Amino acid sequence: MVAAPPKKEKPIHSLIAGSTAGAIEAFVTYPTEFVKTRSQFGGQRESPIKILKDTLRTKGFSGLYSGCTALVVGNSLKAGVRFVSYDHFKSMLADPQGKVSAPRSLVAGLGAGMMEAIFAVTPSETIKTKLIDDSKRPNPQYKGLVHGTISIVRQEGIAGVYRGLFPVMMRQGANSAVRFTTYSTLKQFVQGAARPGQPLPGAITFGIGAIAGLVTVYTTMPLDVIKTRMQTLEARSLYRNSFHCAYRIFTEEGLLRFWTGTTPRLARLVLSGGIVFTVYEQIIKAIGGREA
Repeated sequence: MVAAPPKKEKPIHSLIAGSTAGAIEAFVTYPTEFVKTRSQFGGQRESPIKILKDTLRTKGFSGLYSGCTALVVGNSLKAGVRFVSYDHFKSMLADPQGKVSAPRSLVAGLGAGMMEAIFAVTPSETIKTKLIDDSKRPNPQYKGLVHGTISIVRQEGIAGVYRGLFPVMMRQGANSAVRFTTYSTLKQFVQGAARPGQPLPGAITFGIGAIAGLVTVYTTMPLDVIKTRMQTLEARSLYRNSFHCAYRIFTEEGLLRFWTGTTPRLARLVLSGGIVFTVYEQIIKAIGGREA
């Protein structure tokens, strides 16, 4: 008996489910993203706890959401582009039975990460980083997402919101490649032990997504640090390009500086991996499931 080929998502379903999952995940986990970004700026090192306490004391709880709108909008677009791109590349690389090997899943994830970096992540991350950097000043110059975006474009041109494109593409490509491959491999392994046709419980999906997030953090952290430095307000005067930035961090601050912000990023990506994949699977199920 020939096994039926795996079912796949319709592109519009992937877009809706991915965008919704991305927006929810970004809002829920944003304080960890704020602390991570602040800890990666140049100058004196600050622990996540100190950043948290200082922000709450000087700005209140709302201070932990500085730049949040940029990330929620960007994350929604990013997740939508990521899932649609991944499904497209995965279907292109599938064998005649519809199965995708781990190496091909890695390539599909890499392609999806590159797409999301260009169309969604770089602009939103650049604006978010500049808003967070600006918020720690005594007299911030940006009055929110719209004003900040207009000001950045006016001061630096469209290139201003594409600062750090190369490290973002490298990070997102690596992120998606590692995360999707880990998630797909673990999901196939768990489903192999379950009864045929039985859907995985939400808790299992969350756990698999969380493990995928954990693996992603440690393998891509240096790219994340370079990306943040390249998007700060002073980046133009400090670094000629991403390679010069990496060289200065290594020679002036040491190798371990590339893993600054690991704890808050770990907290975010473990949560985000669980939230995104769980919400995505639930929405796909709610709006019509998968097509053969």
